[in-house]
Amino acid sequence: MQETNYLLVVLALLGAAVVAVPVFQRLGLGSVLGYLVAGVLVGPWGLGVIDQVDEIRHLAEFGVVFLLFVIGIELKPARLWVMRRQVFGLGTAQVILTGLVLAGLAVWFGVPAKTAVIVGFGLALSSTAFGLQILSERGQLGSVTGRTSFSVLLLQDLAIVPLLALVSLLAQDATLVEGLEYALLQAALIIAVVILVGRFLLTPLLQMVASSRTTELFTAMAILTVLGTAWLMSVAGLSMALGAFLAGLVLADSHYRHQVVADIQPFRGLLLGLFFMSVGMSIDFGLFGDSGLLITGLVLGLLLIKALLLWGLCRAMGVGGADAMRVSLLLSQSGEFGFVLFGLALVNGVMAPELFQLLILVIALTMVTTPLMANLGERLERYMRHEPGRHDVSIAGIDSEQPYVIVAGFGRVGRRIARILQAARVPYLALESNPDRVAQGRAEGFSVFYGDASRGDVLQAAGSGQARVLVSTLDQPVPAVRLVQIMRQNYPETPIYARGHDSRHCNELLGAGATISVSETLEASLQLGAAVLEVSEVPAEATGDLLESFRREYYAQQDKKQGRKAGVH
Repeated sequence: MQETNYLLVVLALLGAAVVAVPVFQRLGLGSVLGYLVAGVLVGPWGLGVIDQVDEIRHLAEFGVVFLLFVIGIELKPARLWVMRRQVFGLGTAQVILTGLVLAGLAVWFGVPAKTAVIVGFGLALSSTAFGLQILSERGQLGSVTGRTSFSVLLLQDLAIVPLLALVSLLAQDATLVEGLEYALLQAALIIAVVILVGRFLLTPLLQMVASSRTTELFTAMAILTVLGTAWLMSVAGLSMALGAFLAGLVLADSHYRHQVVADIQPFRGLLLGLFFMSVGMSIDFGLFGDSGLLITGLVLGLLLIKALLLWGLCRAMGVGGADAMRVSLLLSQSGEFGFVLFGLALVNGVMAPELFQLLILVIALTMVTTPLMANLGERLERYMRHEPGRHDVSIAGIDSEQPYVIVAGFGRVGRRIARILQAARVPYLALESNPDRVAQGRAEGFSVFYGDASRGDVLQAAGSGQARVLVSTLDQPVPAVRLVQIMRQNYPETPIYARGHDSRHCNELLGAGATISVSETLEASLQLGAAVLEVSEVPAEATGDLLESFRREYYAQQDKKQGRKAGVH
């Protein structure tokens, strides 16, 4: 790819995505299939704007890296331990059983034993990027289908570590048993080192960077954390994505995690879309034309075998029939790690070039079928549940770890509100952009996290969509109004209680969409007035009635303004 063509490449990628993705979303096929078609359009077998697919794919792999980091940071170790039965039970059984069955079939087709093992276990892995993106788009990550699928995908991501090491060892004429034992030991040691280093170094570094109060620097630190960990794992010959997942897992209990997720999300979205497009570009329609029947048979056979095996394992683990059907169809494809695994096998001489090209095409085509298989799974699920006209809706409700109340700002007012909620045992989460306040609050036992609450991505990462109410106690007027506007735009049904400095600020907050706005100057003046009346020997009952009338008059004016605003809209 010539340097002068970089701008054309970027424009082609953005243009194809902007056109294709909305069309496929409108057709109800999802954004993933749109990205795939966009990749085909600009790739070698489409308009031919991009012919250096390998360069694009290497860059696009960082989309999977960022995806695994976000998953890791949102999955607390305690929650992972709760899911251990599905992760290490169902996930391990799926990888081993599917890998052995596919390896056996490869041997039956005449593939050498060592190569067959790599082929079988490589094809046994599913696509984390495709599966989780589809579940996320449809809001099903919290459903039984979502949790089961994630458990299988997580174990598969863990399995890539020993599999990559196994390829290198098989190239050195080691036996399968010797290679597997060494690979597992090496993987365990490296993972332990990454976790220990991350635990003792990452949080202090984030604290130091956050103290600079420079948003761009914190974003750079977040990206450095992801890419640095991924690079270290790749140097060790292991999966970059797994390294990013471990880094996320280390930060899952950190009070910086919401801000980190918000900073990473834009890069994750762009690069993940690029990854899907690179898969579309990599489809070799020339090879498909030469061996169309063979490739079609391999693709259909692979989808059928993986779906049947996973469905049976899900049922054996107690997953309901309808959910087992959806999980098995959603994960019936082969995944992006197959590209990496087979590429390493090719470089090390464990796999022939002709077989490599065939397998890459088979993987790409099975990935293309993922949105269609997911749609088929939903249709079959509705049929199995005898609800042909009902759309699938997750009713998992608010997760037990999600807050009922989000407090934006942890200054004097925010701290008092948090103390009240804590005393009443109401779940809450506070966001504060001052790292010193965060550190002090957490030391005192408050549920406060580092993050700029006036940013929509930070609010989303903190779970604002599931909150019962948001309380804004921000000191600065402009960020406070921006926070209310963002919340009202994205979560129109969520009540917003906002603190204002004076009546003018309160009116601005009400105009931005606040449900209630309380003036701190009003309450301060009422308290001072009460003290003066007490010294002036005014009866306490009369003082209370007088102050309450002032308070009612103030909030009645707010109600009128809210009514006029609602009438205009």
